[in-house]
Amino acid sequence: MRPIFTVHAGEFLVGEHIEKKFPELNVWIPSKDTGVDLLVTNKNDSSKSVAIQVKMSRDYKPAHATDDFSRKLLAGGWLTLVHDKIEKSSADYWVFILVSHERKMEPRYIIISPVELLEKLVSIHGKLKSYHFYPWVLDTGIALQGRGLSKKEKKELAAGSYSLGDRDLSTYLEYWVPLENIKNP
Repeated sequence: MRPIFTVHAGEFLVGEHIEKKFPELNVWIPSKDTGVDLLVTNKNDSSKSVAIQVKMSRDYKPAHATDDFSRKLLAGGWLTLVHDKIEKSSADYWVFILVSHERKMEPRYIIISPVELLEKLVSIHGKLKSYHFYPWVLDTGIALQGRGLSKKEKKELAAGSYSLGDRDLSTYLEYWVPLENIKNP
């Protein structure tokens, strides 16, 4: 065990959010990097747990909206995800935290199992060693993997006429059900 370590901002924000939203749960921080950033347990029954990997990106949303799509974009991240790390992940869920640089919204969270995340990435991009992951959240409540969308597709998305298919992450936006399930033993 290392004697001193620092929790990164994303881990802190996710842990703080969980403690506020679920006061009946405990949030634990591992003493070494095992691919699990936070362990969440029920205060009365610690055998009920969820292991979480946290990913955070600075906001890449353009500072000034120049088109309909940019005006709808609340926050847009960019991360590079390694196929093998997702595939071998010991975490139950990966939490992607999106913080708008304009601070006009509370942080948004995309909570997805590594299995489902990898299925989506492979379906969209094929099997690669790594994936450029652009988690985007729109003001319409849509969350998506934005990497590779053309200008035409973004325009259609802004107009509500684009079908996201496997790019759609909306069901995972604020998907705290795994924690709801351990809150009551």
